[in-house]
Amino acid sequence: MKLKTEYEKVEPYITKDGSIIRELMHPAVHGNSKQSLAEATVPAGGKTSLHKHRLTEEIYHITEGSGVMTLGGQEFEVRAGDTICIRPGTPHRIRNADKKELKILCCCAPAYSHEDTELME
Repeated sequence: MKLKTEYEKVEPYITKDGSIIRELMHPAVHGNSKQSLAEATVPAGGKTSLHKHRLTEEIYHITEGSGVMTLGGQEFEVRAGDTICIRPGTPHRIRNADKKELKILCCCAPAYSHEDTELME
């Protein structure tokens, strides 16, 4: 069981919604059991695809940059220090409105899976 990760050793990959993800802690890799923690990066001018998760509740915590969050029927600005709760079944996306990368810590319970992600565009 690997209960510690080192950031520079975590290989990023692209998720189904189009963001660049580093899985900092995930049951499939590290042995934890009920949630995952990842860092998402959305490049300047980029956005994730509108999507929802059937089972997973997500918490986004913006660590760098700013953007516009679509959450259900709402759209609002977000910036470093803001935290957003995304309930299961809620359509969402985030657009980077900055000239630098938008970085987000994403906590998912149950842990993130491609199978639980439904694209809506």
